Amino acid sequence: MSFTLQSSFLSSPSSRLKLISSKSTTNRRSPSTYYPCIRALELDQNTIVGISVGILSVAVGIGIPVFYETQIDKSATRENNQPCFPCNGSGSQQCRFCIGTGNVTVELGGDEKEVSNCINCDGAGALTCTTCQGSGIQPRYLDRREFKDDD
Repeated sequence: MSFTLQSSFLSSPSSRLKLISSKSTTNRRSPSTYYPCIRALELDQNTIVGISVGILSVAVGIGIPVFYETQIDKSATRENNQPCFPCNGSGSQQCRFCIGTGNVTVELGGDEKEVSNCINCDGAGALTCTTCQGSGIQPRYLDRREFKDDD
C-alpha cells in the first residue's frame, strides 16, 4: 500500500512522495523509500526580530506587575523601623522661614525692627515632617505613592 503526499513544505527529489506502509517485513530501508522532510520557513531578519520583540514585550508586560505584587507582599510581612531621613526620626522639621525660633524679624527702615510670629509655623518653630507625616518612620517606597483615580 503506498500513499502520495503533496505539500509545499515537504521536499523530495520528485514532487510526489511515495511512502511505503509500515507493514513492511524488512528492517532495511529500500532505496526507493522516501521519508518526508519538513523545510524551515523562510523568514527574513526583520520578521524574526519583530516576532522576538513581540514575545519579549508580552513577557515583560506580564512579569513586571507580577514582580511588584510579590515585592509588596514581602514588604508587608517585614517590620519597618527605619528612621525617617529628612527629620532624623523626630517627626518634625525646623521651619525654614524663622529658622526654628518661631519669630520673624522685619527691618522697616530707619533702624526700626518689627518682631512677629512666623506665619509658616504659627510661632511653633517646627513643622510636621511631610515625608513620614510625623511618625518618624521612613515609609517604604510604594507606601509613599498615592494612587489616585482622577476621573
